[in-house]
Amino acid sequence: MPTLVHEHDWPDRVVVGTVGMPGSRTFYLQARTGTRTTSVALEKEQSAVLADTIQRLLDELMEAPDNRYSVPVDVPAELVDDDPLDLPVKEEFRTGSMRLSWDPRTAQVVVEAFPFVDEDDDLDPDADEPEPAESFLIRMPVGTARAFAQRTRAVVQAGRPACPRCGRPVDPDGHECVLPDEA
Repeated sequence: MPTLVHEHDWPDRVVVGTVGMPGSRTFYLQARTGTRTTSVALEKEQSAVLADTIQRLLDELMEAPDNRYSVPVDVPAELVDDDPLDLPVKEEFRTGSMRLSWDPRTAQVVVEAFPFVDEDDDLDPDADEPEPAESFLIRMPVGTARAFAQRTRAVVQAGRPACPRCGRPVDPDGHECVLPDEA
């Protein structure tokens, strides 16, 4: 069966956002092109790594001679997006693996997300890896990618504050602080 690809090429909007309260938030990667919106769930750590990796890729491209891809140093003001996720959020799948690449032909950052696959003990280790049932493909220009990385970092950092003593997240009702040397 062919893979169902949720593709957004030059999307009108691409963001990471959350649903829920700090400590129990669900993170979503969401893209909108026209009236079509696609959302996939991902982990907080996946969001952070995606933002950091995009930032590094853009910084490397910017250092190329003459900055031939016109990568902005800062986020262009018109691309700042602090709005919440588009509602309703309909989760297509929970993300397992992701792939990030650069398309020099179109000067776009390419993000691919694939569904989480529960490793089944009965699978033949010598068999070819099956094609995913679906995937999420986003192709965004460099300015949009810079804005995406900045917003994603802010969303990740907007969770529960860290305890000044142990560094662990503090819930609204507090937490029991256990320092490593007290354990």
